[in-house]
Amino acid sequence: MSQNCKNYEENLEKCNCTYTGCPRKGYCCECIHYHRAMNQLPACFFNEEQEKTYDRSVENFIRMHQ
Repeated sequence: MSQNCKNYEENLEKCNCTYTGCPRKGYCCECIHYHRAMNQLPACFFNEEQEKTYDRSVENFIRMHQ
């Protein structure tokens, strides 16, 4: 994981991920690549209540936005 992200502090302030053990928190590129490989979306695609379910599936995103 890249520890040299010039936007890390700004990303961290905006990140709504509540998974405290996430090593990708604040590293948006790594987060997007990880969740895409899992057929998911990152936390920032969900509102606070939706994000807390940890169901980051594309299907859940579509269901919540219909």
